[in-house]
Amino acid sequence: MADPTISHYYAADHDRLDELFGRFQFSKQSDHTVARHLFAEFKAGLERHIAWEEDLLFPLFEAHTGMHAAGPTAVMRDEHRQIKHFLALIDGKLQQADGATDEDEAGLLEILAAHNSKEEYILYPAIDQQLSVSERDGVFVRMGKG
Repeated sequence: MADPTISHYYAADHDRLDELFGRFQFSKQSDHTVARHLFAEFKAGLERHIAWEEDLLFPLFEAHTGMHAAGPTAVMRDEHRQIKHFLALIDGKLQQADGATDEDEAGLLEILAAHNSKEEYILYPAIDQQLSVSERDGVFVRMGKG
């Protein structure tokens, strides 16, 4: 990895997921099967991303800062619950071949835009500053990327 920082890797994963979601939105107009496949890939990737944050990054941040229940990771976890809610709504409709997902997609995109911005400009840089090289490398190893 050319730039093995948390910020670099996780922001790039946000970009990858955004691109997948855009492809889903484009394809749902013409090919429901492709759209369902792309959404499933997006959903699985986003759920994995959230799990990495909640299981690996957030506990390290909390251990370093002492901020738990009232800190930024508590806000991120709450937003993760909202994101998962929208993912479930969209997925349920797609599984029933119901293409009326525009409102749910708009809600998901609204929360993701604010959420990703807070992570990329505040939380990830803070984590990069706090973690030692070995702690950061340990995160990537536990993610299967190191």
